[in-house]
Amino acid sequence: KVGLVSGICMIVGTIIGSGIFVSPKSVLANVEAVGPCLTIWAACGVLATLGALCFAELGTMITKSGGEYPYLMEAFGPIPAFLFSWTSLLVTKPSSFAIICLSFAEYASAPFYPGCDPPQVVIKCLAAAAIVVITIVNSLSVKLGSYLQNFLTAAKMIIVTIIIVSGIVLLAKGKTENFKDSFKDSKISVSSISLAFYNGLWAYDGWNQLNYITEELKNPYRNLPLSIIIGIPLVTICYVLINISYFTVMTSTELLQSQAVAVTFGDRVLYPASWIVPLFVVFSTLGSANGTCFTAGRLVYVAGREGHMLKVLSYISVKHLTPAPAIIFYGAIAIIYIIPGDIDTLINYFSFAVWIFYGLTVLALIVMRFTRKELRRPIRVPIIIPVIVTLVSILLVLAPIISAPELAYLYCVLFILSGLIVYVLFVHLKFNWPQKISKPITMHLQMLLEVVPEEEVTQ
Repeated sequence: KVGLVSGICMIVGTIIGSGIFVSPKSVLANVEAVGPCLTIWAACGVLATLGALCFAELGTMITKSGGEYPYLMEAFGPIPAFLFSWTSLLVTKPSSFAIICLSFAEYASAPFYPGCDPPQVVIKCLAAAAIVVITIVNSLSVKLGSYLQNFLTAAKMIIVTIIIVSGIVLLAKGKTENFKDSFKDSKISVSSISLAFYNGLWAYDGWNQLNYITEELKNPYRNLPLSIIIGIPLVTICYVLINISYFTVMTSTELLQSQAVAVTFGDRVLYPASWIVPLFVVFSTLGSANGTCFTAGRLVYVAGREGHMLKVLSYISVKHLTPAPAIIFYGAIAIIYIIPGDIDTLINYFSFAVWIFYGLTVLALIVMRFTRKELRRPIRVPIIIPVIVTLVSILLVLAPIISAPELAYLYCVLFILSGLIVYVLFVHLKFNWPQKISKPITMHLQMLLEVVPEEEVTQ
């Protein structure tokens, strides 16, 4: 039931979250000049588009939901696919969902505590409430989740437009002094550029979201590539123009010192209507959280269907035709991540794990060009594109380890590899005691949520 407009909104709405409004200074901090900063933002958009086009070929060749999971399964077998689902389900996806909702909670509660930081208990309760509401909406209806995404995307595009138009007006008035000698005093090295890309691509994360819901797209052969070709370049243009707008009112030093760049911009340009910025950042974060929940819930569902998670997670609601148990499980894990509080650092260390699997997935495309020639490919990208994306992925994984080696990266790798133990015990050797223990829970869930296995829905 997801059409072209909803597909574009899913991409734009998931990518544009709180990052571009709150902290674009991470890219600037690595290159230390306006010119290289804007170049990096544009280049990140190009790379995200190339990666998404590779995923478009994969998504139309293997029309299964679950993002990277079914592609890794087809190309390399169950072990890499399981390690991807293991890492995504328990760390990267729910922790990202939790952080987005925590960002929402901070902005939503800030107006009620002028002059001081809101209490942590208020922020955590608001974030948990946001997770519960978004989980319920996406469990009740695909259409409702899709409509909510369209509305929130439209709302965030309003503030994007306000910032961009304000910047254009200021440029027209001659506010160009911060762009003079824009490459002067820049810090250019392989290490700094790699880390700048790393931070920039984190803001673009979500470019592959439509591949998680391929089965729910209307005419995926047409709408998947079109959504990518329209959606990601639109985000790229917005990101570059927003950064240009920031630099019309702030020097590089001022931008680096700002805690919330968009709010600083609003205070200087939109006063006395500066309250618009935090309001629309709330809409933006909610939209990003909704898109993340909508798509990541399908990954849980596919893993359950393949026998890599509890079978109940692959059940579908008879009444609403949504993977309700998978979405509820995903929301519950995200709420657990809210309890310890600040997990920004944890996400930074695990973000490089995401690029391990992005690189492996694009490598799967190259491998299947030779091993699965019989598969129909409605979209066929030039082989140079996946080769470039694979090489950049390797660079992005190695760059932070070489530039700033820390023990946390080792812990991350060890966590990913620990999935091998789980795989051997419960998938390969088929220890089925977790399924037996969960049987009473499954029966209660079936009655409570009115969920059944997928094949029964089809019948």
